[in-house]
Amino acid sequence: QVQLVESGGGLVQAGASLRPPCAASGCTSSSYAMGWFRQAPGKEREIVARISWSGGSTYYADYVKGRFTISRDNAKNTVYLQMNKLKPEDTAVYYCAAYYSRSYWPATDQYKYDVWGQGTQVTVSS
Repeated sequence: QVQLVESGGGLVQAGASLRPPCAASGCTSSSYAMGWFRQAPGKEREIVARISWSGGSTYYADYVKGRFTISRDNAKNTVYLQMNKLKPEDTAVYYCAAYYSRSYWPATDQYKYDVWGQGTQVTVSS
């Protein structure tokens, strides 16, 4: 079973960048689709981005498209979320998640993801 640990969150000013990694352990994550989700206070958890097992396909929610980039290094069992031009509305707990999938176009529905990290807080001040 894969375990996920996020890190690299923090408090930054609007316009800054962060690149939190999500490290997988327990077994190889290379056959897993990986996603980043976020949950702001008082709001439901929502998808941010996801990447297929090979890295061949990516998906971005409209509210981060052009600012965030998801990538993975299967040799290091790590997925990254490069977040540029951060806005105060990006403030949330960011979660890394995974599910076993060799599909080129895996799901964006959070309920398909059955392995979750503990989350990392990202706070963007104006």
